[in-house]
Amino acid sequence: MTEPLRVVDIILKKKAGFPLSAEEIDFIVQGYSRDQIPDYQVAAWLMATCWRGMDDREIADLTLSMAHSGEILNLHDVAPIIVDKHSTGGVGDKTSLVLTPLVASSGLTVAKMSGRSLGFSGGTMDKLESVPGFRAELSLQEFRDAARRVGLVITAQSLELAPADKKIYALRDVTATVDSIPLIASSVMSKKIAAGSDCIALDVKVGRGAFMPTLDLALLLANTMVRIGERAGRKVRAIISSMEQPLGHAVGNALELAEAVRTLQGEGPKDLLELCFALGGLLLQMAGRADTPEQARTILQQQLASGAAWEKFRAFVANQGGSLDVLDHPERLPTATIVEPFLSPQDGYLAHLDARQIAQACMALGAGRTKTNAPIDHAVGVVLHAKVGEAVRKGQALLSLHANDSTRLEQARDILGQAFQIQPEPVAVPPLILGVV
Repeated sequence: MTEPLRVVDIILKKKAGFPLSAEEIDFIVQGYSRDQIPDYQVAAWLMATCWRGMDDREIADLTLSMAHSGEILNLHDVAPIIVDKHSTGGVGDKTSLVLTPLVASSGLTVAKMSGRSLGFSGGTMDKLESVPGFRAELSLQEFRDAARRVGLVITAQSLELAPADKKIYALRDVTATVDSIPLIASSVMSKKIAAGSDCIALDVKVGRGAFMPTLDLALLLANTMVRIGERAGRKVRAIISSMEQPLGHAVGNALELAEAVRTLQGEGPKDLLELCFALGGLLLQMAGRADTPEQARTILQQQLASGAAWEKFRAFVANQGGSLDVLDHPERLPTATIVEPFLSPQDGYLAHLDARQIAQACMALGAGRTKTNAPIDHAVGVVLHAKVGEAVRKGQALLSLHANDSTRLEQARDILGQAFQIQPEPVAVPPLILGVV
């Protein structure tokens, strides 16, 4: 007769460095999800996992257990192939706002669940909610209907999908167990698998403005998530992109949305377009719509130039209740009462632009949140006027601060004093894409 599983034995086994069976992992995940195992025992298991790690089979088992803690969407009655994209979080990262309509206008169905910001990394849903009337919370039936009707839907994470991940992540956040590759990878991929994605493009960011500080760690995370996808029968590719400086020029919710609109209208920053074409190209290739990166890029460029991507974005926003009047006139988005330039102290070349310092300045202005569901100011943030490698003159505006509070503005100004390095010699423009997995 098999002995019943006990949580304390599973904790001890992982603490000793032994791999857990699929049954043991599922016992922990489902038991915690159903409130049958207390926080303190799961916290001990999470810490043991952080210290001892997991092998590929364990990570895949953990991912699938969290995915199966709720409903697994099957959208194949909507479209034969469902595609999705996920970023590990960065500064000024409005990629989803541009990439998803580009891909959807190319004939693929994009069904995506995104988050709101917590900490310095901005959330896609917060940016979209800058549009009056936009509905971020959709039921699963509304999610399906939008995917069928528009070919593009983005909604906040549903409690019905991967609920165990949501609960475990909240516990990780307060027990210093967030920075574990197995736990990060399984958290990301459980949501993607639960959402019914067939092809997934990952944007794994590395650098000062990312959760992965080194290229080695970013590659480890990317490879881990790709292998999870393969074990789960999904097609997954990953791009490693630099987050030493912000992506594009705008950082802040309404400011980033306005930049995404300009990009879809053909006036976007080169780095943002480069990343969108690269990630979109992976999705088109995985879905069988293009044979080569060059062919995929040509398709996406045509969708942008023809206005098809912009029209797809308008249809998506309108379908979720957003005001097209505001979308068509971005100047009607929330705007700050104070706009102040931050001036260069000298002539030279911009050698370093610290993405994390820029993000912290935006947090000080009120663009982000330190507690889940705390209110944010959609209007505030910064707009960069120079990027690394560009020549600057003394007294030139390096960026503009958009603020609604003079005290917060002063705090942001103090932070920005540490964000820039200017040197007399020319500086090479650093690469954005560092690898593909």
